[in-house]
Amino acid sequence: MKILVTGGAGFIGSHTVVELLNAGHEVVIVDNLCNSSRKSLSRVKRITGKTPTFYKVDIRDEKKLDAVLSKEGKFDATIHFAALKAVGESTKIPLKYYENNLGGTFTLLKSLGKHGCKNIVFSSSATVYGAPKEVPIKETADLQATNPYGQTKLTIEMILRDACVADKDLCASVLRYFNPIGAHSSGLIGEDPKGIPNNLVPYVAKVACGKLPCVNVFGNDYPTHDGTGVRDYIHVVDLAKAHLAALKWTEKAKGIDYFNIGTGVGYSVLDIISAYSKACEKELPYKIEARRPGDIGE
Repeated sequence: MKILVTGGAGFIGSHTVVELLNAGHEVVIVDNLCNSSRKSLSRVKRITGKTPTFYKVDIRDEKKLDAVLSKEGKFDATIHFAALKAVGESTKIPLKYYENNLGGTFTLLKSLGKHGCKNIVFSSSATVYGAPKEVPIKETADLQATNPYGQTKLTIEMILRDACVADKDLCASVLRYFNPIGAHSSGLIGEDPKGIPNNLVPYVAKVACGKLPCVNVFGNDYPTHDGTGVRDYIHVVDLAKAHLAALKWTEKAKGIDYFNIGTGVGYSVLDIISAYSKACEKELPYKIEARRPGDIGE
């Protein structure tokens, strides 16, 4: 299959591109590199021995995106990762999140429609569930995002749903994933965000190697076993492989469906810090801070 991957130079995107190339798919990436680097693509080549086609394009730029689609010809499917993705940051600059995540999706869907690409795998998030009434969370749970980032994902899900109702040939596979962590076994690609990380594990890693002084733990008064936030962490390679399974689903299905991607087991912030401390054989310092707006206990 020929696959368009938006945001393919990022953490989850680059790992998924590796799995796509290893499975024999042809990959074209569009990414504006706002929180990623071309280096990840050269490392993808080292891992797979294959070079994905890359365009430095912001998917909100309809003219440039149309030019890419016109040049590349027919795509069998699209995997849509491109988005801003930090919960805490989204509460501080919500308009930027709505403009970027929704605006990019609007433009992408219009361009895909013009060029006849009917299958899409969407990178959604378990944040669409907000504070769930029970865990593990089922796909049928109430949808109640508690922060702007989650609201953008939920809104895009609704847009895809309505688009699939209007066009019976459309197929959207919505992957609601929990907390991706880890790196490729080669060690060549992993999560390396620009600036201070928003996600826990890369933050802990920077403390472990001395680039940051301590881990800021936001809240220790949640109703969890140690008071800190509990999350379901899934290895990024397992998550990448889920996208290939979703592609197979879109080949045979029509309409829209939703899939939670996680392990069903939760670990707290302090659990993660303790595990990392054990792995690197030294105690990692941390500091308890106030809860962040938009966060939930588990």
